[in-house]
Amino acid sequence: MSLLELFLVAVGLSMDAFAVSICKGLAMQKLTFKKAAIVGLWFGGFQAGMPLIGYFLGKQFESYITSIDHWIAFVLLSIIGITMIREAMSKEEEKADDSLAVKTMFLLAVATSIDALAIGVTFAFLQVSIAPAVSLIGITTFLLSVVGVKVGNVFGMKYKSKAELTGGIILIAIGLKILLEHLGFLG
Repeated sequence: MSLLELFLVAVGLSMDAFAVSICKGLAMQKLTFKKAAIVGLWFGGFQAGMPLIGYFLGKQFESYITSIDHWIAFVLLSIIGITMIREAMSKEEEKADDSLAVKTMFLLAVATSIDALAIGVTFAFLQVSIAPAVSLIGITTFLLSVVGVKVGNVFGMKYKSKAELTGGIILIAIGLKILLEHLGFLG
């Protein structure tokens, strides 16, 4: 997987965290860099940690499923992408909550990073160098989460669904590219 593809995966994965960060920023009466950084550290940390866990889980089963790994990557990325697109199209409103309590942030960080666990499994099958990959995902998510808090604080919910839609499309496109490469349609 190229650096550009890893970066696009990082951006795609971080869109859920970006969307929730927008909600956090929307609810904050007084925004400080410290508050934005706390949100970014929670989301960035979990987005980096979950693929690492998924990677080690995937390595355990790698020898059993190498012949179909490209299909697994395609299916997992597509499911995650479709879910993100479905959430973007949903008319359901999320409650804005400015709490940065450990329990609240832990639950949000886990919820927004479950898809990263599946990506980690995919990384194991694709022989991705895990340290740079999780670092890039964590840093990208941190930065986009900090920006999301600011965007939410300034602009409100205007960009939440666009972020989720973009992330979903990126992940599906990368999954399709992996599948087409392994089937011999792309060089």
